[in-house]
Parts: sequence; C-alpha cells; structure tokens
Amino acid sequence: MESDEPYNFVFKVVLIGESGVGKSNLLSRFTKNEFNHDSRTTIGVEFSTRTVHLNGCTIKAQIWDTAGLERYRAITSAYYRGAVGALLVFDITKHLTYESLERWLRELYEHAEPNIVVMLVGNKTDLEPERSVPSEEARDFAEKRGLLFLETSALQSTNVEAAFNNVMAEIHRKVTNKEMMRSSVSPLTLNRPGTENSQEGRPCCRNI
Repeated sequence: MESDEPYNFVFKVVLIGESGVGKSNLLSRFTKNEFNHDSRTTIGVEFSTRTVHLNGCTIKAQIWDTAGLERYRAITSAYYRGAVGALLVFDITKHLTYESLERWLRELYEHAEPNIVVMLVGNKTDLEPERSVPSEEARDFAEKRGLLFLETSALQSTNVEAAFNNVMAEIHRKVTNKEMMRSSVSPLTLNRPGTENSQEGRPCCRNI
C-alpha cells in the first residue's frame, strides 16, 4: 500500500483562497481522483497525502486544505507553519475571489517559510463562458510576484496533476540547491522501511 512505500522527502503544501473556489475538490482530485459535486464548505483544516515520483526521488506530499471562510481563519493561521509549497486558488468566474489574492499572499508570507514555492491557480476552467478574470491578467499578477501560474479544472481534471507536481518539482529543486533554509526542515525525521540504506549521496527521509 502507498502508506508503506519508502519515501525520500515529505513536502507540506497548503491550499489557500476564498471559500467556494474549489480547493477541496482540487485536493480530492489529486489525492483520490475524485470530484464531489456536493462538497460542503471545509470546516477548519483537512489534509490528505499522496506519494509521487519526481526526479528520481519519492516524495510524500501532505496537502492541507484550509477553510476560506473568515470565521475559521483564527484556527488556520498556525497550520502554515512548516509549509514549503502553496496553491493560491481563485475562481476564474468570480472576480472577488481574484481581488482577495493580495490579502491571502500577505497572510501566507507572514506565517510560512520565507522561500515557500507558491503557484497561482485559476480554477473552474470548465466554466469558460462565465469567465470574469482574463488569463493574461492573472498571469501578469503571478509574474510580478514571482509566482508559478496554471489554470485548472478539478471537475474535468485539467492541469490538476501538473499544478501539484510543478510545485513539488520546484520545492525539490530548491531543496537540492539548498535554497531552502535548514529551519524549514523539521527536527523530526520520518523513516520508512527501506529508507535507511538509501544510495549514498541521496537525500533521505527529511521532513521538509
């Protein structure tokens, strides 16, 4: 089973953005290949894991889903701690969810690791006729702030794999190039059967 699979890294990635933009369905599509048409508003924090293989390493992704509603914000701030990746999600059909991105970024940078990898995600491309945020505008927003950018559809499974995998590939690149400070490495080392004797020089079992 996946839970018994040896891995080299654990990357904590958070999903942030307003309520209703599709964060929970992005999570379930990536981790379980499921989409729930009747998904309820997330209460507090939920997370799921998936093991992926990138650049010759096995990476366990811990994906955390936050409540976008204001009344749950107080209990979600602490959960940013230790996150080295984030998907900042907005709904391409609701301009208000795009207008709140600056606020979410400020909160993220206040609580998360300084070198966190952030991808701006315009979700719900299956509703293209109802689009209110032009792709070019969102891409320009991302470029000016040094963010990655992709548009996705959790419903149609469009670019969902690419969004998460691109974030993890960039995290892995930073870790390999030692751009991420050691402060982002948890003092707790997570071991799995078979990881203790990894190939020489291959980073193993660090909880990033």
